[in-house]
Amino acid sequence: MKRYIPILLTILLALPDSLFGETIRGDDARITYIGRTLAKDGEVSFDWTGVYVKVRFQGNSLEFKVSDTGKNYYNVWLDGSMDSVPDKVVKVCGSDTTVTIFSSSDLQARFGRDKKALRAPHQVILQKRTEGSQGRTTIKSLSTDGIFLQADKPAERVIEFVGDSYTCGYGTEATNTDHFSPETENQNLTYACAAARYFGAEHFVVAHSGIGVVRNYNGKIGESNMPERYQNVFDSQEAPKWAPGECPVRPAVTVIYLGTNDFSTRTQPSKRVFTNAYITLLKEIKEFYGEGHPVLCVAPKHDPLMEEYIRDAAVSSGFHAVHVMALGPSVHNEVTDMGADGHPNYSGHLKIAHSVIPYISTITGWEMTSGKIR
Repeated sequence: MKRYIPILLTILLALPDSLFGETIRGDDARITYIGRTLAKDGEVSFDWTGVYVKVRFQGNSLEFKVSDTGKNYYNVWLDGSMDSVPDKVVKVCGSDTTVTIFSSSDLQARFGRDKKALRAPHQVILQKRTEGSQGRTTIKSLSTDGIFLQADKPAERVIEFVGDSYTCGYGTEATNTDHFSPETENQNLTYACAAARYFGAEHFVVAHSGIGVVRNYNGKIGESNMPERYQNVFDSQEAPKWAPGECPVRPAVTVIYLGTNDFSTRTQPSKRVFTNAYITLLKEIKEFYGEGHPVLCVAPKHDPLMEEYIRDAAVSSGFHAVHVMALGPSVHNEVTDMGADGHPNYSGHLKIAHSVIPYISTITGWEMTSGKIR
């Protein structure tokens, strides 16, 4: 038997490394990132809510090495689209933590005796369901006991959403008697994701709970509002700035859903102050994507003055392709459509999506179909 050992070792050494598993860096070209990210030294960092990652592998397990400045939660789908219910939710926290996305037992439970399905390539989507205030995630590497393949490239259709807690998914999984908790925040259950799914589009999200155009919730006028943050790569960090020209895809339309926090408690902004700041935000968007880039401005339901202010900003800006729509108080049932702290749950978000989708269709030329809004 001993004389066979050198031959066996020679055969093993000649086998490709992929048969023993593969580890790739976070910035590997086979991974697809959707949203604002920063690649540096082989790692990819991001913190805006709703950023998602597509990874394809052929093997029995998938895990990634990750660090997080806080504690974030991620929706995970296996071999499926980002429908309303993920296959699982994982928590990310700590430094240089190895998180098992799917183990061999997970895949065995999923596919049972269907060996063909088990051995087939699998695509996994991870979506950040919590917002930037919960921390910044850095993906360092991904590992499988098999090999990595090219993940799906971004779809041709892309929508950008700029907003506050509504766009973040604040309280979407909570009851109407609950207060906020990161565990019940789910950006995937928002009007933004529902609208993107309806059109088969990818979506970028620039949103922060409590933020306003010129005044944040219960705050003073001029405190780090959306016009100051919109150009950031990271939610609350002034540098570096986002360079949309470096992104392989660009949105066909930007939807702004802001104003609720400006009109929240205590003093409300004057029309002049509000419209000037709103015009600044419109200017930033136009500078990113060009004068002809369409923008849909959604006036929230909470105060009729918001529609007046936003329409005035759209007209006064002098920009082309700026559209305005308004939501009325009757868009929601204030009991059954509400989640935490008076924010809409999934049912409430679907009603907003039903209102927004026809405008997106008209603006982009994407036809409405008989497909379900989900």
